[in-house]
Formats: sequence, structure tokens, C-alpha cells
Amino acid sequence: MKIGIYGQFYHQEAARYVQELLDILDKKKIEVIIEKNFLDLIHEHDAIDKNYRHFSTFEELDTSYDLFFSIGGDGTILKTATYIRDLNIPIVGINTGRLGFLATIKKQEIATSIEKILAGNYTLSQRSLLQVMTSQDTNVFGEINFALNEIVVSRKNTTSMISISTHLNGESLTNYWADGLIVSTPTGSTGYSLSCGGPVITPHTSSLILTPIAPHNLNARPLVIPDDTTITLKVSGREKQHLISLDSRIATLENETIITLKKAPFTISLINLEGESFLKTLREKLLWGEDKRN
Repeated sequence: MKIGIYGQFYHQEAARYVQELLDILDKKKIEVIIEKNFLDLIHEHDAIDKNYRHFSTFEELDTSYDLFFSIGGDGTILKTATYIRDLNIPIVGINTGRLGFLATIKKQEIATSIEKILAGNYTLSQRSLLQVMTSQDTNVFGEINFALNEIVVSRKNTTSMISISTHLNGESLTNYWADGLIVSTPTGSTGYSLSCGGPVITPHTSSLILTPIAPHNLNARPLVIPDDTTITLKVSGREKQHLISLDSRIATLENETIITLKKAPFTISLINLEGESFLKTLREKLLWGEDKRN
């Protein structure tokens, strides 16, 4: 078996859990390859007897990997997706962060969770992504032009609202006057979109969500649309530029740039242990339906 590991940060509290994971995989005689920057962080803070191979880019990964461990929080999983891309390597999210809505494996349960995973006692949750193309000469995000959670256009260097002309499959929807617009996948429905009043959508729903950010229209509400819809956006405003973000990656675009959003042609596979589910996570981490009367 061959496993990849990625993490963004290496703080003292997480150190022993990373070491525990490596020890377990070593005892199982599993081949482990660690992302180079994360491996450097481990060496910087701890002495590890074993020499691990490393990778640095997407091109160094292939379909020979059986699993990919993401160590951190939900942001780490979003970054992990930029390495996995269309390789369809299942991602195991170990939560050493805070909420951990996507990274569902508790750090205190690493040993038992890995035993279950290696025994095949899990299910795969296929998550859709969004990709973006722009009318600028070069795509500002290059090959990593996709997002697992959401794509957002928003104002830059101004407190004034921007105008976002929005078309669905070539038909005009509206002109949002707002601080920005979130286009979210079902996975991202529990993130930024939710904070701006968007609905929660179960992961396997074939939908996208348009959620305006602080709109200056009483009738501007979040809209759920089929995920085979082509969304076209064009921003105008007092400033000459605006921001666009793909999950945690941000770039600047010139106003009047045509932005085209579509469902990506591949999915990301997240591992769910037996007994875990999206609804259970809603109840436990977002306190869904919690009421003193219940």
C-alpha cells in the first residue's frame, strides 16, 4: 500500500498525533511519501529516525497512491485537493484544527480510525468542484482553476458596492449590487455561503448556490440552480479592479472581465468512516436542531 501525506502547519499540539500516524503506518510496512514543505516542518521540530520520500508538485503524484492523508483542518483539505486534482485518490481528513467539518477524523482516535480504514471499513463521498475561465489573455489561476468549496467575486480597494452582471446559460438573471457574490458547491454550502445566509445542501445534491454578499436589494436572496448550469459574471464598479477567489487562492481581475463558471469534469473523493455521515456532522459540529426543549 502507498500513502501520501500533506499538512500546512506543524504546531506543538499536533506533533504527537503526526508522530503517532507515522509510527502506525511504519509498523504496517506501508510506503509513505510526504509533501516536501510539510516534511521540512516535521524535521524542523522533531527528530525522525526514518528517512521519508517526498513530493512537491501534482506532477509527482499518480494513481499508484491508495490513500492521501490531509493533516490539519478544512483549509488543509482544500489545499490537498489542488494536489490530488483528477487522480481520484481518496482523501482522509485528520482534524488537528478547530471545527473540522470536512476533516472528520478526530486526532484522539487516529489509531482506531486507521485500523478501520486499512480494513476497508469506510465509504467514499464524491464531491463536485467548480472551475473558472476568464476572458483575460491568460488564466490567472493557471492549471489550478478549480475550487472544492466556492468561487467568489468581491470588491477591492473600496468600501463601495460592486455591480455583478449574472447570466445563467446565456440568459440574464440579474445585476447584483453587493459587496460580492459567492458561487458555492454543495460541499461549500456549510462554509462562506452559509455565513452569508445561504442554504445547507447535502453533498451529493446536483446543485450550485448563488449567494450575494451584503446585497443592497431586499429581494436578492440565495438561489439554488442545477450544477450543469454555465454561469457568466461581469463586474463593474468605481474601482478598475476586483477580486476573485477560489477557496483560499485569491487573484485580481480587471473590471468587465468575462468570468465563466462551470462544474469541473472530475470529483474529489473524501473518506467517511462507518457510522459517520453528513447529517451526523451537521448535528455535532453545527449544532443542527439543538434546542433546550429537546
